[in-house]
Amino acid sequence: MAKAGEIAAWLGVELTSGADAGAHLLAVSSIEAAEAGSIVFATDAKTLAAAVESVAGMILAGHRAAEGVEDSRVVRVADARLAFAKVAQRLNASKRMTTVHTAAVVDSSVMLGEGTRIGAGCVLEEGVVVGAQCEIGPRVTIYAGTRLGDRVNVQAGAVLGGKGFGYARDSGTGEYTLFPQQGILVIEDDVDVGANTTIDRGALGETRIGAGSKIDNLVHVGHNCVIGRNVVIAAQTGISGSSVVEDGAILGGQVGIGEHALVGRGVILGGGAGVLSNKKMQGPGQVFWGRPARPLKEYLKDLASLKKR
Repeated sequence: MAKAGEIAAWLGVELTSGADAGAHLLAVSSIEAAEAGSIVFATDAKTLAAAVESVAGMILAGHRAAEGVEDSRVVRVADARLAFAKVAQRLNASKRMTTVHTAAVVDSSVMLGEGTRIGAGCVLEEGVVVGAQCEIGPRVTIYAGTRLGDRVNVQAGAVLGGKGFGYARDSGTGEYTLFPQQGILVIEDDVDVGANTTIDRGALGETRIGAGSKIDNLVHVGHNCVIGRNVVIAAQTGISGSSVVEDGAILGGQVGIGEHALVGRGVILGGGAGVLSNKKMQGPGQVFWGRPARPLKEYLKDLASLKKR
């Protein structure tokens, strides 16, 4: 819960003339389910009209959509969807529980950051570091040598810092021996990790996930990978060991990346794209698609050519 004036301050905007700065808002909501204490958002005039007809206590709307609208509940912001998400995050953070369940086994040496929550059935091995305001969902396993920054959100069933898939082969017998997997995993601030996602530790060095990156469910990141800042990775993507994904890249669902590959800054890989080992995909804003991945225009040209056959 927060007062209208507080929410405006969070967003760095002013309330509409006549608004009650002391009005209590309880939670974000869809327009259809809105109640008197709800906060809703509208990105266009049609949606805003529906919001105005509702009983919502606050309506976040873009400047263009709100032109000519006279309603003290409307708060004008640059990006209504983003503002709505930020408000939701702040409201949800205030609801965090800080109690320790009686069935939990917590070593006396454990130190968690302020406001951090650990869900039921989690295992955190010795030496794991978890920052402030983190949310660790149920049944998450975090192996020794893993460090999480602040405001990291890990959903149920994720496995962080496990051994990588690296072996030395005896050419004589054909047998495989596990290569040392004794490095670390570093997850920086404001990273989201989806349910049942696995991120391996480095073999001898580190695997690193950059600040602000968002990883969907059922993603695998191999050992020694470096994921940059504000990278988005959709579900069922697999990234082989020692690959690099630079800042701001976007990886669609079911993308496959071979070992020692490079996905450059701001590159977009379409769903199902395949990047060969040692391949470099570069060009901010450049879209690559297909298997093997190639520039979108080339991929579409190839599809058109196949259709003619």
